[in-house]
Amino acid sequence: MNVSISEFKDYVGQAVTVSGWLYNKRSSGPIAFLELRDGSGWTQAVAVQKSLSPEVWSAVEQVTQESSVVVTGTISKHPKKENIFELQVADLRILQLATEYPIAKKDHGPDFLMDNRHLWLRSRKQWAILRLRDSIIMAINIYLHQERFIKIDSPIFTPNACEGTTTLFSVPYFDLGTAYLSQSGQLYIEAAIASVGRCYDFGPVFRAEKSKTKRHLTEFWMMDAEAAFVEHAGNLALQEGLVRFIVRYCLEHCLEELTILERDVEKLKLADNPFTRYGYDEAIKKLNELGSDIKYGEDLGNDDEGLLTKDSTVPVFIEKWPKGIKPFYMKRDPNNPELVLNDDLIATDGGGELIGGSQREENVDLLIARMKDEGLNQADYEWYLDTRRFGSVPHSGFGIGLERTVRWIAGVEHIRECIPFPRTIGRLRP
Repeated sequence: MNVSISEFKDYVGQAVTVSGWLYNKRSSGPIAFLELRDGSGWTQAVAVQKSLSPEVWSAVEQVTQESSVVVTGTISKHPKKENIFELQVADLRILQLATEYPIAKKDHGPDFLMDNRHLWLRSRKQWAILRLRDSIIMAINIYLHQERFIKIDSPIFTPNACEGTTTLFSVPYFDLGTAYLSQSGQLYIEAAIASVGRCYDFGPVFRAEKSKTKRHLTEFWMMDAEAAFVEHAGNLALQEGLVRFIVRYCLEHCLEELTILERDVEKLKLADNPFTRYGYDEAIKKLNELGSDIKYGEDLGNDDEGLLTKDSTVPVFIEKWPKGIKPFYMKRDPNNPELVLNDDLIATDGGGELIGGSQREENVDLLIARMKDEGLNQADYEWYLDTRRFGSVPHSGFGIGLERTVRWIAGVEHIRECIPFPRTIGRLRP
């Protein structure tokens, strides 16, 4: 009977077959301990020489790290550890005998590990991060559908930028001139809300900014959501609800992965409480009191975000920023037209910005005026302006970075570990 390691608890005392890879091997005379991985989990297989045929014991002695194997045996409970199960080996067949594995049981530098990313993914920590990433994707999809959003797909090739072309990758596009790799699907899903009311896209986006921080990639995954008839306060509520749902979902479904990553789950539990909210003015004042030299009208740097959240157990919203440092499509605050109805959500524990969102300007004349102020070519955006000419409504949206969310939930240091094959300013391979 073929079963996965994650199903062992349901087959205690039964003979089963597992197909997978040898992660590690220890031997003590006539007993060998084989650590197996099959994708669903990890287990120890115990091989006792006197219980095996000479051919099988020879295979046990011969098998090397990362060889692919098919192992048959009886599942037993670990003698000392609760909810841990082992396999008492009766047969082992080697599918492919691996040569010397380049990633040894020692510390390797990040460049070596990134050069061998295709193999590094097999490590226990990277296994945990990949599964946590999948759970976060699941949580985002579940929450949004519960909130009546549907998923639509926006194009990767775009004729113009969402927020200017300075950080876009340009691509020759047949006889039509230059196209750009998308930095956001926002403008397209804004168009779709007049069809479906609430929608989101979820896919890769690209930023050509030459950043070398622990929180930047040139290719990453973003979920952008838009909702008709939702204004600023409702937008904040949706964002907070999403992040708190992600936290709860991961605590429920990923305790093994969080344990492997040595994440403090008590801190994550505390994050599932009402978020702190600062106006931009209030945030700048608080940062100055904490020793930052940030000036009004400037964006927050990494250190500023860390200062603002260092004593907080929950993520922090910073809302209503100066209009001069935000994009043309954000709606002005009716109580102070120098500000816009937007927000950034800053995570705890050095997680940085997870979400950026705003209420969108629904008035076509004001939108055109903003485009002129920013030197945008109106002709490039006529299709977008049509969304305001034909049935415009108040609406809001936001985007959440998947890898930044994974980094925060996992508690890992660098974002390059949060995507299977990272693309950075200095890395295009493997």
